[in-house]
Amino acid sequence: MFTGIVEEIGEVTTYTPNDPLSKNGTTLTITLPSSSSSSSSSLLSDCHLGDSIAVNGVCLTVTSFTLTPQASFTVGIAPETLRLTNLGSLRSGSRVNLERAVRADTRMGGHFVQGHVDTVAEIIQITPDGEALTFRFRPKNKEVLRYVVYKGFIALDGTSLTVTAVNDDEGWWEVMLIAYTQERVVVAGKKVGETVNVEVDMTAKYVEKSLRGYLEGLSGSTAEEQGEGKKGRGLLEKIVEGIVKQGFS
Repeated sequence: MFTGIVEEIGEVTTYTPNDPLSKNGTTLTITLPSSSSSSSSSLLSDCHLGDSIAVNGVCLTVTSFTLTPQASFTVGIAPETLRLTNLGSLRSGSRVNLERAVRADTRMGGHFVQGHVDTVAEIIQITPDGEALTFRFRPKNKEVLRYVVYKGFIALDGTSLTVTAVNDDEGWWEVMLIAYTQERVVVAGKKVGETVNVEVDMTAKYVEKSLRGYLEGLSGSTAEEQGEGKKGRGLLEKIVEGIVKQGFS
């Protein structure tokens, strides 16, 4: 589990497809920036083999790491991960967002992020707005749009961001990056045509599944069950009407 608050930006040192020297398939080695007071990064200060680190929003397992002469770590990437994410486009020199898994005492500055990417999205427009930048994205899998709502959470390359606009008909959403965020995440350095990993808010998925089960339960077979179903649908309609009224007020 992660928060979507990027801790550091690392740099890909090596990307080895089907690494013959590893049992972990494709491997990725990432070097961390040196701090001003030490040659090692704080990101690996409490690292152990098998720990989870989010790399551009993808939860990956540390298979090896070192703190000297410069901190770096290696992860394995499964074929399924390569199919669902943009990690296959990384090359030596690519910059990546990094975040360690949360601890029980971690402040939740962003939102609950699993590191399980739903799809990738293409940047189709970048618009300056003062010192901020508005990015517009079109997902490869448009089914995820039903989980994207105005002012809702979304994780893009592992960065927790707020949706500032969404258009279901045209199939896009937007987020805004303020100047502070631009300096600390890799999305800000991307251009139109490049892609980001997308993880929608998992809360929306749980709500959808629960609601689907409830609605399926409304379609009973007996007269009594059908009568209860009508009451349930009436209640649901009132809830929806209330939400709609609140949205337009």
